[in-house]
Amino acid sequence: MQFQAADGLLLAGLWLAYFALHSLLASLWVKRALARRWPGSMRGYRLAFNALALLLVVPPLWLTYALDSPYLWRWSGLSAWLADLLALSALIAVLWSLRYYVGGEFLGLHQWRRGESRVEDQEGFYISPLHRYVRHPWYSLALVIIWTRDMNGPLLIGAGLISLYFVFGSRLEEAKLIQYHGEVYRRYRACVPALLPSPWRHLDAQGAQALMAAAPNANAPRK
Repeated sequence: MQFQAADGLLLAGLWLAYFALHSLLASLWVKRALARRWPGSMRGYRLAFNALALLLVVPPLWLTYALDSPYLWRWSGLSAWLADLLALSALIAVLWSLRYYVGGEFLGLHQWRRGESRVEDQEGFYISPLHRYVRHPWYSLALVIIWTRDMNGPLLIGAGLISLYFVFGSRLEEAKLIQYHGEVYRRYRACVPALLPSPWRHLDAQGAQALMAAAPNANAPRK
């Protein structure tokens, strides 16, 4: 399909609808409302949330790659090698960081097996090596991958909206993390930037250990 202005509006609408629904379903008040109405729903909520997130991202992704649009820019020569190297490094960093996450908790398998009825996430406060430099390392690494790709109109719409959602969504996520972890998360947030690393704002290993020791639910990797 040839890319036109109406296609751009449709694509932006699909992405915005996806982000809005994703944030809504991740919110504590929706979870609490469901838990009051159907107490047993929390057992499979995380599994269903992840499955739905994967299913609903298909329409905007499909439209992004189905639309035919000339490239706005394409990396070539040395810049292409550098862009691919940065993207590959970011992907390797994501895979390496998995060791610091409780996979079963993140996917929702632990909640299902335990018959979990609590609304709040159960991951403890944990500062991984990457979390010492940015509060949301997966978002930061995803931005590297996104913005090192060749870019046409549909891809630029997606990249721009995803980037904005990472900023907005990280703030919503942190509001929950403050409810979970209280003052220790506020102290962590004051020391470490959200998405873009800064040479003068980070935690050394000793500082990270001190913050984790001060948390009431420390010593367990957090999401």
